Amino acid sequence: MNASGDKLAPEVRSILDAARERPGGDARVSVEARSFPDAVSTTEADGRVPIIAEVKPTSPTTDGVREDDPVELAQEMVAGGATALSVLTEPEHFGGSTESLSRIREAVDVPVLRKDFILREEQLDAVESDLVLLIARFVGDDLEPLVAAARDRGFQPLVEVHTREELTAALAAGADIVGINNRDLGKLEVDLGTVETLAPEVPDDVLLVAESGIHTPADVRRMREAGADALLVGTAIMDGNVRQNTRRLTTST
Repeated sequence: MNASGDKLAPEVRSILDAARERPGGDARVSVEARSFPDAVSTTEADGRVPIIAEVKPTSPTTDGVREDDPVELAQEMVAGGATALSVLTEPEHFGGSTESLSRIREAVDVPVLRKDFILREEQLDAVESDLVLLIARFVGDDLEPLVAAARDRGFQPLVEVHTREELTAALAAGADIVGINNRDLGKLEVDLGTVETLAPEVPDDVLLVAESGIHTPADVRRMREAGADALLVGTAIMDGNVRQNTRRLTTST
């Protein structure tokens, strides 16, 4: 299940090639993480939908670049009710940086997910965050040791899957936060039915995040009805007034 044998979209292949070349941190990090499950519970108790709002200056699947200060964007998302933030640290294709993540995490009090394409343990040490993304399709047989290495540093690993095979691998690796990506990274096509198909196979004690293709309050309700505990939303929040966009989705009950 390693990415080297996968049929990936050229854009994704380019991202992975760059990720393989990126170094890790200079020293092993130790994180005191803000609890994402607790944040989700608090949001639901307030009668709102748990949304992970994504600070994404650009991406291979969007047009243009958002030039705003990422800290200001993040603060507006939190003001709009975001339960947590996802911050891209991939520099070449998404315009992200570890510096932006550090600045954002200092400026907000919600959990922050580092969204990047981590392939090796030392890449975990590039920056402190509360959660860290591990993509099952890309790390293959290294998933279980990477989950353990992330936890050893204090991170809460969010393991991303797209297929039943990847979900099985994530659960076998001990993942207790799983993201189901509606986007097929082989074709870059999005189908919200992916979450609907896989969600019933996610155990009740695993926190489920729906990712990609969520644009409207109707999409939010659809993913929640399918069983998603939280939703990761990027483009639909970044395109326009981020505070209003976040509030519109967090109140989609």
